[in-house]
Amino acid sequence: MTGVISVITAVHGPGAKYLPDAYKSLLDQQLPEGWDWQWVIQEDGETDAVRPYVPDDSRISFDQGRHGRAGVARTLALSRATGHYVKVLDADDMLTPGTLARDLAALQRPGICWATSRVLDLLPDGSTVGFDQDPAEGPIERGEVLAHWTAHDFRAQVHPATLCMRRDLLLALGGWMALPASEDTGLLMALDAVSRGWFTSETGLLYRKWPGQSTSQAAHVNEGERSARMAVVEARARALAALDGWRFDG
Repeated sequence: MTGVISVITAVHGPGAKYLPDAYKSLLDQQLPEGWDWQWVIQEDGETDAVRPYVPDDSRISFDQGRHGRAGVARTLALSRATGHYVKVLDADDMLTPGTLARDLAALQRPGICWATSRVLDLLPDGSTVGFDQDPAEGPIERGEVLAHWTAHDFRAQVHPATLCMRRDLLLALGGWMALPASEDTGLLMALDAVSRGWFTSETGLLYRKWPGQSTSQAAHVNEGERSARMAVVEARARALAALDGWRFDG
């Protein structure tokens, strides 16, 4: 085997029931010869609610930790990630066939340090809805995502739940931001500030919509907290972009 891609999943009790669907989507992946995936699952908390849903597979690493929300759980999971590349997969989402292979192909391109792809919202009735502002397939130059995000009420043209990135760059940026939400957006903006990315127009993720997900809670749209989150995400990205010589070129 020549390479491993580490898939990191943060999970809490209510979302654990969807882990078998996420696992099936991993089993459906066909990677290039010599590659395999590692699934690093980290429970945000220390309960008995998650472990029963963790599949029995030698490629899976499961652990628990103190409650700190998704960003903390994902960053803790990095301690067990062995791959050169790290892929995000939320516990309630599913990869589409071919996603990991397309991510790997993008990351082999000169100067590309992270990759994203098209997303379809998966609604409770099984139907899907796409996003009408996807960029064209191809490279994303440094600063493009931040510019779009600030011009469109803090909505990026690419989805952080689809990120696949170099592990060394992820570690250099400190993992996910220590925020109660938008921690993945914070990471996306940091990646964009210091390196070039790639967007794949083929759908790479089914993003499940359900009442128990964090983004559907009232606290997520509290204007005071949202403004604070967006302010610190933007300030961090601009500070990184301004650092002399702080660039990753693949």
